[in-house]
Formats: sequence, C-alpha cells, structure tokens
Amino acid sequence: MKLTTALATLLMMTPAYADEIWVTNEKDDTISVIDIETLEVTRTIPTGERPRGITFSKDYSVVYICASDSDAVQVMDPVSGEILHDLPSGEDPEQFVLHPDNRHLYIANEDDAITTVVDVKTRTVVEQIDVGIEPEGMAVSPDGKIVITTSETTNMAHWIDTDEKAIFANTLVDSRPRHAEFLKGGTELWVSSEIGGTISVFDVETQAEKAKISFKLPNIHPDRVQPVGFELGPDETHAYVALGPSNHVAVVNAETFEVEDYILVGRRVWHMDFNADKSLLFTTNGISGDVTVIDTATNKPIKSIKVGRFPWGAAFRPTN
Repeated sequence: MKLTTALATLLMMTPAYADEIWVTNEKDDTISVIDIETLEVTRTIPTGERPRGITFSKDYSVVYICASDSDAVQVMDPVSGEILHDLPSGEDPEQFVLHPDNRHLYIANEDDAITTVVDVKTRTVVEQIDVGIEPEGMAVSPDGKIVITTSETTNMAHWIDTDEKAIFANTLVDSRPRHAEFLKGGTELWVSSEIGGTISVFDVETQAEKAKISFKLPNIHPDRVQPVGFELGPDETHAYVALGPSNHVAVVNAETFEVEDYILVGRRVWHMDFNADKSLLFTTNGISGDVTVIDTATNKPIKSIKVGRFPWGAAFRPTN
C-alpha cells in the first residue's frame, strides 16, 4: 500500500512535457519550438544558413533540416538542440522526404536539377536522379514505392521508382509547382502550382489527372492567390491549403474538390502542420514572422504566435 502511494506521488511529481511544433526561420537561421499546450515559443535553436524543409525520423530521435544556403542537410538531436552532423545533400537543398524505411532521404536540389538520395545511416549518397529545372516539392507514397519531385521551371511532377531509383513518368502541372502529397491511402497525388493558382489531382495508378482545384477570393487579385503547402485535415475529408500572399488558408472538400471556406491568417502563409489529433493547425507566415493557430473544429484562428524572421517549414514532435 505504501509502495503504491509512493509511486503515485512520484508520477504526480514527474513533469509533463507538451508536444511541440518546430518551425524553421529562413532569415534568422534558427528554429522556433512551440509548446502546443501553452501555445508559446519555448526554445530558439540555431541552425545552418537559410533553414527550410524540416522532418523528424520515424522514431523522433533526430530531426533533419534543409540548410539551403549551407548546402547541407543537418541532423539534430531534438532534446539538446545539438547538431550531430551534416549529411551530403547536393547544392541548395530545398525540401526532402524520408522514406518509410527510415533510412533514405530524397532531397530536391534546386540549383543542380537533381534529386539526391542519401543513406542516413552510412551518410553517403546512394543516387542522384536528373529531374526538371528548379526542383522543390517532394512526396513519398505510403508504401514507399514511389517518390515525387516537382520542378518549378519545368512545371512537372516527376514519378520516381524507389527500387530502380529512376523516373518512370512525368506529368505536366500548372506554373511553378511547389508542394506534393499522396492522399487517400496513396491512391491520389496532389500537386500545388504557386503561379498557376491551382492544385492538380492525379490518379496514382494511371498518373492521369482526375481534377484541378482553383481558388478565388473576393477583393484579392488572382495573382496573389498562390497555393503552396497543404495537409489533409482530421477527418480526412478536407484539405487545408496555404495560399501564399493572399494571406488565407483554403478549406477544400477532398471528395468533391470544391473550396468550402477561406481562413484569414498571417502574411504570406507558406507551410503548415497539425498537432497529434489534428484539432489544431499551425501555419507559417513568412512576411509577418508568425504562426497562426487554427481550431479545425470551427476553422477559426485562435492565436498568432511570434517566431523568427520568415518562418518557412513546420513539423510536429510528440514529446512523451
């Protein structure tokens, strides 16, 4: 009985750690760490030059950061904030995606028009795959068989067979594709086109276009409506799309491909990520240097959190 009481007391005394959202700040060369419970920045961590893409390993033991102007992918201990080592990445790494095997990073190298495949365990380049001009967006299918690279100037999505490490299809999209995601269990591929102002939806099995989503905001010039990052919402029936300098996030019905709502956020909204149950959405707003927190039950912004200059990427980290 005494042992049980002592154990209960010990558990009550053990500090509870809230989950976090990690945000890369392009101009400050830092990461802002947001406590999801308090919605406050608790840490600011220095990185290499111009951090952009960010993703955690599958077990969250390390975080990978695209330090674009340092021409490196940095590997950081998320507990201490210490940079453990750099990975070879090719020039100007923009975005990357970690294969489900937790071992291979596929990295878009904007200046070299290649996708670099890096083995994170041996810290070596496995392959460099020629793609279109100015690659940026990266996505991997849930089964790990396909990786997508989008090229901004070529206006294409390149379909890469991960076994062969080679392109097996190229599909045209609208001007300046920025981001790609496999949705609906990997049966659909969505690609956003920043200047084209659209999202192209492809059937993965055939690589055929099945829909195109457009956006129109009242009293905002179409040139300012620029879709970039997007994520599937909590019930998987709606997608949230960052619309760049229009300063809005669109809510899209993922079944009908119709836009159902627009949410006002900070200036030049770029990327986003959710908390664990997707009840909160965190958007990075580059020009205003803040993160907007959206309640996905109401689709209303509930707080603006000041971070560093030009926040770009966002990634969720569970701490328990």
